[in-house]
Amino acid sequence: MTISRKNLDEILFALERQIQFHSGSPIGLLVCGGTALAALGLIDRTTKDVDVMAGVEETGEGMRIWKIRRFPEWLNKAAKTVARDFGLPEDWLNLGPASQIDLGLPSGIEGRLVKKSYGNYLAVYFISRTDQIFFKLYAAVDRNDYHVQDLLALRPTEKEMEEAVRWVLTQDVSQEFRSILKDFLKKHRYGPIADRI
Repeated sequence: MTISRKNLDEILFALERQIQFHSGSPIGLLVCGGTALAALGLIDRTTKDVDVMAGVEETGEGMRIWKIRRFPEWLNKAAKTVARDFGLPEDWLNLGPASQIDLGLPSGIEGRLVKKSYGNYLAVYFISRTDQIFFKLYAAVDRNDYHVQDLLALRPTEKEMEEAVRWVLTQDVSQEFRSILKDFLKKHRYGPIADRI
C-alpha cells in the first residue's frame, strides 16, 4: 500500500493508538517530503514513507525543534505494527532527512509549521509550502527526478524562488554547486535569478 492524502490520517491515527498501546510518551514529529505535500493538499501524489526530519516540542517560550538520533523503541514497535496492518514498508516511518538539522533550517520555519494532532500521543508538524520550496530546490538542483517535479508543481513565484536560492546557497557554498544551481534556474525559466547570484 502507498500513503496518500486519502489514507494518511487513518495511518497516523493508527500510529497514535499503537504508541499508547506500547506505553509510549507523547511526541511531536516534524514531517517533510511527499507526506507533507499530500497532507496539506499541495500536490496530489502518493508516497511509500513518512520522512521525519526532527522532533518538535511546544514550550512556554515557543516551539523547539530538536534532533532525533534514533526513534525510541516504543515508536519503532508502534510503527512496525502499523506497517504490518496497512501493508507498508517496514521503514515507512524513517529519519531519512534528519541530517538537515545539522546543516540548518530556513529562518522562521517554526512559525510556518502546520500542526495536526492525532490524539494525546502524536502531533505531526508538516512543513509549509514555503519551506517545501526551499527543501525541494536543494534536493532538485543536481537531479532529474520527483524532487524537480514536486518543485515545479508548487509553482514558486520569482520572489519565492529567489528566497529559496539564497537559502540553498547557505547549504552548499562551493562554486561548483553555485554553477549547477545557475544552470538549473536557467533551464526552468528562472534565468533572471541566476544572473543575480
